[in-house]
Amino acid sequence: MARVAGVNIPDNKRIETSLTYVYGIGPVSSKKILEQANIKVNPRTKDLSQTEIDRIREIIDRNFKVEGEAKMAVSQNIKRLKEIGAYRGIRHIKGLPAHGQRTKTNSRTKRGKRVSVGSGRRKAAGKT
Repeated sequence: MARVAGVNIPDNKRIETSLTYVYGIGPVSSKKILEQANIKVNPRTKDLSQTEIDRIREIIDRNFKVEGEAKMAVSQNIKRLKEIGAYRGIRHIKGLPAHGQRTKTNSRTKRGKRVSVGSGRRKAAGKT
């Protein structure tokens, strides 16, 4: 298995798809990286030579925030939104959707498992 940015990328998949296993690299970024590395055809990862893999690693290290660095940038952005009291920051604090989705019926993932309340009447302690 080739190792790029601290992640083992699969050998049996096309390199364009394999690079997306690295956090911070999507399909578009993957195509840009391969274009910069002068890899024209889209071979499997196992078919690449060591020099081609090294070129890919070098381009990623130089031009992209990946893995821990990218995750840290995302968390800092969310923290900044919370500190300045922006609407999106408040939604993050409350654990609700931040992009305008409805919450009356949807957003189960953010709001948690549904709990039905019942009648509100307490049950008797036991038989008398």
